[in-house]
Amino acid sequence: MARRIDVTGAGGVHLAAWEFADPPKTEDPDHSSPGVLLLHGLMGRASHWASTARWLSGRHPAVALDQRGHGQSDKPPQAAYTREAYVEDAAAAVEQLDLAPAVLIGHAMGALTAWQLAAKRPELVRGLIICDMRASALGAASQREWADWFRSWPVPFATLADVRKWFGEDDPWVERPNPARGEFYAEVMHECADGWRPVFDPDRMLSSRETWVYDAHWEELAQVPCPTLVVRGVDGELGRAEAQEMVRVLPRGEYAEVADAGHLLPYDHPDAWRAAVEPFLDRVLDRVGD
Repeated sequence: MARRIDVTGAGGVHLAAWEFADPPKTEDPDHSSPGVLLLHGLMGRASHWASTARWLSGRHPAVALDQRGHGQSDKPPQAAYTREAYVEDAAAAVEQLDLAPAVLIGHAMGALTAWQLAAKRPELVRGLIICDMRASALGAASQREWADWFRSWPVPFATLADVRKWFGEDDPWVERPNPARGEFYAEVMHECADGWRPVFDPDRMLSSRETWVYDAHWEELAQVPCPTLVVRGVDGELGRAEAQEMVRVLPRGEYAEVADAGHLLPYDHPDAWRAAVEPFLDRVLDRVGD
């Protein structure tokens, strides 16, 4: 099952939040379980968290958010794609869905949103998982590479099979065939009159990205007071040295890595992802007090 819950974000933007399993039942109606908010990365969507949300939902309310410009959430003008707007949207979801103090789990851009929220509104966050997001500035060259990459997409795709093949095999950014990557991008396509196109506007994705690639985020990381797990795939975008420095900077940081996994670790290696994060979640979600 997938149940949509509407959330009103910053500036009145309509956001789609999703439950992928029934929330846990409690015998004490006055005591609700700690909640979890899952935040996808740039170009992602809430459904990419479906497997994680399902096993979490056996014990805790777990909700995944389509962030602005993504999935079934509103796609407002480019001026609304600021770091502040993304963070305010996440705060609105935590508050309106009665998840606080929540554990935030973020992948890539969603991880940055999560730690910025934890630094700005610590009363809303009891724990944090950062998956494959760098704290260092990526720079102008990185933004140009992404712009060139978007232009290389052979849109519209004739079929979803073509989507899977291009992103899983033919994309010049693919070092070796990766069917899971093809499936990941197939989930963010919709059928149009002329074929299959992304549900997001690539220009708006670049607009979102440019609000963080030119800046480093170490200072905000140091302001996160809650327990935080930094997770990387060995073949991902976050290097071991930087990940370990992030753990050192965090007041209550911990580290985990998964072998033979890349940037899309939670999606294409769900069992290894669960094994890496579940012990941390057990401690943070089940603790009484702090």
